[in-house]
Amino acid sequence: MPSKRLTYRRRHPYNTKSNRTRVIKTPGGELRFLHIKKLGTVPKCGDCGTKLSGIPALRPREYATISRRQKTVQRAYGGSRCANCVKDRVVRAFLIEEQKIVKKVLKDSQGKKR
Repeated sequence: MPSKRLTYRRRHPYNTKSNRTRVIKTPGGELRFLHIKKLGTVPKCGDCGTKLSGIPALRPREYATISRRQKTVQRAYGGSRCANCVKDRVVRAFLIEEQKIVKKVLKDSQGKKR
């Protein structure tokens, strides 16, 4: 079958990222362009940049149509930070608080000695 010349079906005549097409054959035997939507990207962790598991890869506008439970994870910083980064933050905060308590105890014991 010789290659048939096809024209775009929308008012955007340039071969760009937003105008990707595929050739399909209609039930009537006619070849036609099928416009393909761009793929979405998976949200990434704000700290380490890894992909967040449990959240679908959609185009930005498509996130408006899905429910909240599909956009987040049931955890502190869910949907924004990965589990490892959240764990690191919790441990860091705990150690900082412990360090403050140790300093206070040392300061009190130094005051009692004098």
